[in-house]
Amino acid sequence: MESPHSLSPSSSSSYSSDGVGFETEEPRTPLAVRRALQLLSSGDPDLRLQAARDIRRLTKTSHRCRRQLAEAVGPLVSMLRVDSPESHEPALLALLNLAVKDEKNKISIVEAGALEPIISFLKSQHQNLQESATASLLTLSASSTNKPIISACGAIPLLVEILRDGSPQAKADAVMALSNLSTYPNNLGIILETNPIPFIVDLIKTCKKSSKTAEKCCALIESLVEYDEGRTALTSEEGGVLAVVEVLESGTLQSREHAVGALLTMCQSDRCKYREPILREGVIPGLLELTVQGTPKSQTKARTLLQLLRESPYPRSEIQPDTLENIVCNIISQIDGDDQSGKAKKMLAEMVQVSMEQSLRHLQQRALVCTPSDLPIAGCASEVSSK
Repeated sequence: MESPHSLSPSSSSSYSSDGVGFETEEPRTPLAVRRALQLLSSGDPDLRLQAARDIRRLTKTSHRCRRQLAEAVGPLVSMLRVDSPESHEPALLALLNLAVKDEKNKISIVEAGALEPIISFLKSQHQNLQESATASLLTLSASSTNKPIISACGAIPLLVEILRDGSPQAKADAVMALSNLSTYPNNLGIILETNPIPFIVDLIKTCKKSSKTAEKCCALIESLVEYDEGRTALTSEEGGVLAVVEVLESGTLQSREHAVGALLTMCQSDRCKYREPILREGVIPGLLELTVQGTPKSQTKARTLLQLLRESPYPRSEIQPDTLENIVCNIISQIDGDDQSGKAKKMLAEMVQVSMEQSLRHLQQRALVCTPSDLPIAGCASEVSSK
């Protein structure tokens, strides 16, 4: 996952789509590129500043210009290091646009030494510069080559600080950058040491549950709860498990998959310890819905978690295989509160109804494709039921 926004030239703190577009005046593009490179090589700081702004504009939507302007990376990084503070943000925004959806530029920006100044900008009191630096790390961390280098430069603790104290935009970009970095195994331990879960939970509470931010928060939590420290931190944080349950109920399909994965990991690690904290937050209705309407992975994980949440003193091998209805009814019977029990029973009824309708449609579709020549005397129904 890289930065979901390319930076428009109208405002240093506002972002626009980074989708690849086409130049409206293609024949003029090479001339504009050459001019920008000439200005960038000038000894005049004002001309270099204009070049950075031009490069930012040219690379906003054009992948072709990102390739043609790849040689601008070195001079732009130099502007981050030696030019006046007024040039830092324009140069950084130009580099950010050069890196969007361009793996070669991502790597060359890091190789040119951009991380040191970018990481220093994370500490800036200038909000726009801090936001731009965070967005840049989000984009650069999408490259697998860059992940270990970024963490080795000390970026992770500073990203967690922004997750705690930054602007809403910076917080969202910080958690996405941390999610990117977490896919490199050695980085997970570093992230855990910074105790980020309270700040991730706070971000989930304040963001839309259907947002990309909530998705990345739950993806990061799913990775962190693979460790005992992560599970302890989540259950110790007030509203921590509830925040995950709320995403499970109201998030995107991918968010819900991460949420149920996190809860399943916890329950599988220590069922006796985590069963009650999970049940207490009213997870059953959301799990029931996932068994029918989730992704294939979500459906499997939801069913497995429902089995783990049932109360049974016997090993699975010693009892009759449970239907989903029996598992849920067993759980419902142990839940305190008429309201939650009634809601769960209603969800179960709706789930069964949807399941029956899906089965009926499946039978009807099979019947339509069957012909008399395909069948013995028993007909279509026996053919289907034998499956």
